[in-house]
Amino acid sequence: MPATFRDQANSNRSAGRRISDFFDLCKPRVNSLIVFTAMIGMLLASPGFPPLTVFLSASIGIALVAGAAAAINCLVERTVDAKMARTRWRATANGKAPMAETLTLATLVGSVGLWLLHAMVNPLTMWLTLATFLGYAIIYTIVLKPATPMNIVIGGASGAMPPLLGWAAMTGSVGPEALVLFLIIFIWTPPHFWALACYRREDYVKAGLPMLPVTHGIELTCFHSFLYVVMLTGATVLPYTLGMSGPWYLATVLVLDVIFLAYTFALWRNYSDALARRTFRWSIIYLTLLFAALLADHFV
Repeated sequence: MPATFRDQANSNRSAGRRISDFFDLCKPRVNSLIVFTAMIGMLLASPGFPPLTVFLSASIGIALVAGAAAAINCLVERTVDAKMARTRWRATANGKAPMAETLTLATLVGSVGLWLLHAMVNPLTMWLTLATFLGYAIIYTIVLKPATPMNIVIGGASGAMPPLLGWAAMTGSVGPEALVLFLIIFIWTPPHFWALACYRREDYVKAGLPMLPVTHGIELTCFHSFLYVVMLTGATVLPYTLGMSGPWYLATVLVLDVIFLAYTFALWRNYSDALARRTFRWSIIYLTLLFAALLADHFV
């Protein structure tokens, strides 16, 4: 579409359409898991139910900053997203959302989130959330993702921060329990994302991104995924050994680990795109059930 016609179409977009497009750029499905794990961190850090005002303020503030980071990610990667079937529908990729509009909305939403965390929660949570924003929107998106096939390993630190943020929101500090929650998501991230990258590898080839399945092949990627889940199995036992949870959690998480190990082992030994899709879906279910088990064990 010529620039003049695209500009005219953009100017005719209703306010509702603009908000809807921006909401999609905030990746609500991904961020729902982010907020969920942050909430679990808050609940685990409290002997009973935490103060409702702080709980809601922290949840909303983290959600707003995470959404802003996702929108900046879409803005930076708009030309890459336009080449990929999975992302070409985004308003930044198809030209419906102007750069200035997206940047303005992301800045506004992120600033409100940071203000809410500082004013209603505590400064530590605000600074840690800001660091998470910078780690994802700048270090991962701009520096790591186009530069190295280990991008998701290093950049996964940003995605692992939410339960730590939740813990800091309730306690004003970062203890070993919070670091264990961080470690679990940090190790979970590569096998989760590599499953997606395997069955979407042609998209990454078109986009010119050096994802591990593209640079080193499917078999090595799946082997690495299996090794990470082996390490993840060890990490998920730590809440029990630290006294954060009891036998109920331990039994549940070991079952979840065995299933995840079976998926990644099968993927390594007998790869198929269909199995990679199932592994990716299971990884999301796995993390959700793991944190739900931690929560249930904490209160029961």
